[in-house]
Amino acid sequence: MEPLAAGSAVLAHVSMGIALAASAGLRAFLPLLVVGVTARLSWVTLPERFEWLASTPALIVFGVACAAELAGDKLPLIDHVLDTIGTLVKPVVGAFVMLTVVDSWSPLYLAVVWIILGGSLSGVVHVGKAHLRLLSTAATGGLANPVVSVAEDLGALATAVASIVFPVLVALGVLLAILGLSIVMYRLRRAPRSA
Repeated sequence: MEPLAAGSAVLAHVSMGIALAASAGLRAFLPLLVVGVTARLSWVTLPERFEWLASTPALIVFGVACAAELAGDKLPLIDHVLDTIGTLVKPVVGAFVMLTVVDSWSPLYLAVVWIILGGSLSGVVHVGKAHLRLLSTAATGGLANPVVSVAEDLGALATAVASIVFPVLVALGVLLAILGLSIVMYRLRRAPRSA
């Protein structure tokens, strides 16, 4: 493989992993379902040891888990329990989904990308989502949470699917969105509080 083609493939795989990890920060099982379905449709080629993600039993498990997560996130109190559990689960899923698309790398690069980038990115998105949900709960008494949850569902689905088709653009958009939200949150924290 020519160096330019190899570099493009690496960029595409890392970008896809970034976008899928971000999607896992919103909904843990949705990116796994998307990866499994797109692999079943031959849109994505998975490394041999992850081909099981496209198996019928795996797709059924991911589909049921995804449906339960989507439904549970619309119910008061259950959404907060899911957010608490997600603090541990979503970084692991983000790291795993990153691993599935960059598996052919050396163990050192895999450790860096898999754990640091995939897990951290998913965790950052989850924490940001949890803060947004707390603001929504405080401002509306929880009444707007189902609407916010549907927006998160759509964002996670769009990000996961688009990461397969336009990985570099989606990854760039994810990183810019995180940077922008970080700046806004920093400024809000630094703003003087009125008495």
